[in-house]
Amino acid sequence: MVSMPSQKMLVVEIKGDPNNTGKLAISELYKTLFILKKTYKEIKMAAPRSRWPKSFNIPKEEWVGLYGIPVSDTVEKLPEQKGNQKSQVKIAVWEYGEVAEILHIGPYSEENSTVEILQKFIKDKGYKIIGDHEEDYIKGPGMIFKGNPKKYYTIIRYRVKKK
Repeated sequence: MVSMPSQKMLVVEIKGDPNNTGKLAISELYKTLFILKKTYKEIKMAAPRSRWPKSFNIPKEEWVGLYGIPVSDTVEKLPEQKGNQKSQVKIAVWEYGEVAEILHIGPYSEENSTVEILQKFIKDKGYKIIGDHEEDYIKGPGMIFKGNPKKYYTIIRYRVKKK
């Protein structure tokens, strides 16, 4: 359990199987981030995150992922769009406060047991989950290379409060 401040984010929402849509979302976010870095020199590179507002008990094609990258609080507007290309990226603030988190090492397909450990820990400590399932992709597939899924590092996080 830790306390986290709210975070200004670049965010894109995509519906569908994250194995098919995740790279598209993250690519869109980083394109926008690199353009913003020209104006906002204080922006640091950060690992992408995602929030999953719907239950995982539905078909993956119906999943809704909110993918985000933290940005400086000084970022107030997105870059102008050129031509017909419309970006789906928006600026939002992700609320945090008290959170429970755990590091999962391995493929995303094997996260369930780690999630169950975290959920049991939350319950056993007298807390309840008050936010979406969130993942922080510390080490995962690159934009070009797939990487080794057994060596992926993912922080799994939930906003919590005392019961």
